[in-house]
Amino acid sequence: MTLAQYEQFSNYAVASATGILALAFVAYVLQWSLARGVAPDRELVMSGGEAAAPPVADPAERSNVAGSIGFSLTQLGAVVLLAGVVARGLAAERVPWGNMYEFGCAATLVAVTAYIILVRVWEIDWVGPIITGAGTVVLGASALVFVPPGPLVPALHSYWLVIHVLGAMIAGAAFLVGAAASLLYLIKSRAERTTPEADRVGFLWRMPAAAKMDQVAYRVHAFAFPIWTFAALIAGPIWAQYAWGRYWGWDPKEVWAFITWTVYAGYLHARATAGWKGKAAAILALIGFATFVFNFVGVNLFVGGQHSYAK
Repeated sequence: MTLAQYEQFSNYAVASATGILALAFVAYVLQWSLARGVAPDRELVMSGGEAAAPPVADPAERSNVAGSIGFSLTQLGAVVLLAGVVARGLAAERVPWGNMYEFGCAATLVAVTAYIILVRVWEIDWVGPIITGAGTVVLGASALVFVPPGPLVPALHSYWLVIHVLGAMIAGAAFLVGAAASLLYLIKSRAERTTPEADRVGFLWRMPAAAKMDQVAYRVHAFAFPIWTFAALIAGPIWAQYAWGRYWGWDPKEVWAFITWTVYAGYLHARATAGWKGKAAAILALIGFATFVFNFVGVNLFVGGQHSYAK
């Protein structure tokens, strides 16, 4: 295939993956809505589990089928997106995360893949709508800043680009899962406090207890934080020294990377020393994720700085 053919294939694959993840989001929403009114003691097959029973009139069974379809579509979307990202790299003849469009596609791939793995490990299929919804939005928004594949600017000609950005993507994927778990924790914990036992029906009550969601959020943040530390505060400054002759220059993107690090450091420190759990910790985790998103979107589009080439 020629470079132009690789580019065309990549564009089609990314667009197809966007549509597939959107359908997965719809299937997950149906899984939640079809379980409305179903008692918690009725077993629901996890999205990543064995194939569900054929659809019947039973709402629980139909919810099983919708969840199974959603997870299958999520896996298909990940495979198609992987093909698109690889083809983009072949078209550009370099790693496929040299600008905002490419980072959005590659980061979505990492996030969806992390979700698929964690469904198998921790059965976190209950965050499926958030992960697939976020993936759809990021891919759609990335298309708005699409640029044709081409060579990197001189500042990016370093293997530290691979290390720095790959680390940021892995940490960002975990931050997304942690934010999803924290958001659902806030919803579930409030419901546990205010909903009478007789009214506890629907998919919300088939999710794990709020305490389990809080534990998942803490674990993924504890995994992501050292990776973000290395990517943003070690690999990034080394790359800056190579590219600009200084390790740290208080560029807007550097500042917001440090703000993100500070918020998550405060989150983990508070949990480890002050025993923070529950609402306050979840809100702090969501604030941390908001700073991460602003660093990715807001700084690139509205603030600029020496990292403006990343558009």
